[in-house]
Amino acid sequence: MALNLSQKQEVVAELAEVAAKAHSLVAVEYAGTTVEQMTAMRKKARETGVFLKVVKNTLASRAVAGTGFEVVKDVLTGPLLYAFSTEEPGAAGRLIKEFAKSNDKLKARVVSVEGKLLPAAHVDVLASLPTRDEALAMLARVLAEPAAMFARAVKAVADKQGGGEAAEAPAAA
Repeated sequence: MALNLSQKQEVVAELAEVAAKAHSLVAVEYAGTTVEQMTAMRKKARETGVFLKVVKNTLASRAVAGTGFEVVKDVLTGPLLYAFSTEEPGAAGRLIKEFAKSNDKLKARVVSVEGKLLPAAHVDVLASLPTRDEALAMLARVLAEPAAMFARAVKAVADKQGGGEAAEAPAAA
């Protein structure tokens, strides 16, 4: 269905708003994907904070102008599905990687993170980024480790000193 000018402007505005706030973008070839597969992917995308949209490349180019994703403007060719990570950088990569396992027609074409255009193969790298909760857990472990090391050192010194005094006490009696 062809869009009139006002509908195109709405699509560009919506996409521009998402692009301005997004952490990463994965543009994917989707030709041959079934309606059921697209529906499942859209459902999973909503659950994981990924904005999915099939839109003409000219409209996408206009939408990303002035954002960190402007670097992708010249490489948008063919029918593409745009996946923007809105909550955490790796979400779009994980979504595409997960659905590409069961759909060989789904192929990453463009990956962009923080104003950098990356090769399509970097979708695996993007997918391997930790989730927000995983990153917080790693940070908590890193922050807790110096305190744990200090506690182990204090215990070792106390054991050494305590062990030495206990051995001397019976001899003095």
